[in-house]
Amino acid sequence: MSASSLLNRIDERVTGLGVAVLSFGAAAAGFTRFAVSLLAGIPGALRHPRAVREHMVWIGVTSLPLVAFISVFTGAVAAWQAAHNFADYIPLRYVGTAVGKSVMLELGPVLTALVVAGRAGAAMTAELGTMAVTEQLDAMKALGLNVRRLLYVPRVLASIVVLPLLTILSSCIALLGALAVVTLFRGMSSETFFFGVRLFYEDRDLIAGLVKAAVFGGWIGLFGCWFGATSSRGAEGVGRATMSAVVAADIAILGSGFLLSKLLLA
Repeated sequence: MSASSLLNRIDERVTGLGVAVLSFGAAAAGFTRFAVSLLAGIPGALRHPRAVREHMVWIGVTSLPLVAFISVFTGAVAAWQAAHNFADYIPLRYVGTAVGKSVMLELGPVLTALVVAGRAGAAMTAELGTMAVTEQLDAMKALGLNVRRLLYVPRVLASIVVLPLLTILSSCIALLGALAVVTLFRGMSSETFFFGVRLFYEDRDLIAGLVKAAVFGGWIGLFGCWFGATSSRGAEGVGRATMSAVVAADIAILGSGFLLSKLLLA
């Protein structure tokens, strides 16, 4: 390969990298403006709670079966693993402590958010993306309707409110799944298990988990609305937007979960 062709290939790679960085920066700036405008519109949405209630039912109630199914096995696996690791070394009454802490702080909020992002977040993006590519959003704007207040803000607010509620339910079901495992397979009484759960319980553990859940709900709603509103190029574009919304929400959930743990539990 000649030196000139090598330089041309390097120049193309550098140019492509620069274009990608600039595109990402522009998208991040656009998302930030979009998110700030939606969060600023939340107080106005409280004056029209009907749309928020409808989306709370759609996001929360329809996600209950899947959240419950995953939660019960999450608690069961956590209890089995803790009991296996504690055997012959640590009294088994501490199984309840380990499961309770992990469920309230991490497993409940994170797994619930990932489930809702994959289900309700994807559906939200697909619905809004279809409206975008079929020019329904443009028609609403032409009629003078406030698309953000009518479509976006209720979804974001409903996600923020519903996720903590689902997390509470998820944590309770996970503890019941853990209780079933330790009583059926480890011979532990329910009194011993819940004694361990209460042993090192702190209110800030529950509060930290609910704060995380609210933040995760915000990510799901914001990314779902953003990628749905910016969809283009027909059905293929809607599919790509749906995939991007779920991936972005999952990354934001895991990343912000780590940061919030450092901030809230330092």
